[in-house]
Amino acid sequence: MPDYPNALDQLLAAWNEQDPSVANEYLKQALSPDVRFVDPTADVRGLEGFEANMQHVKTKIPGAVYTRTSGVDCHHGFHRYHWAIHLEGKLVIEGFDVTEVDTSGRVLQVIGFFGEMPQL
Repeated sequence: MPDYPNALDQLLAAWNEQDPSVANEYLKQALSPDVRFVDPTADVRGLEGFEANMQHVKTKIPGAVYTRTSGVDCHHGFHRYHWAIHLEGKLVIEGFDVTEVDTSGRVLQVIGFFGEMPQL
């Protein structure tokens, strides 16, 4: 059993699910109703905003595969991990997220970054 909340796996499953109604069920299990999602291209709030953004991204990259490419580092309700998006076996983009969960283990916010950390 992983030492991080199951919501993180449900969230990843939602990104990989092709059926929007099934993806929505994953999101309902994983996300707080007040969730906030922020990355360089989006700043949305609430389950509906999150879902709309996710479906928008999926439309731009149909058939993409979303993977976690690192372990999950956790402390005080925060979790960080690296991820990548591949299409037909080729890397589209990679980055990392910092995710905060509430006391029930549901995601309160996801703060995403694209690419590697800048060098000094």
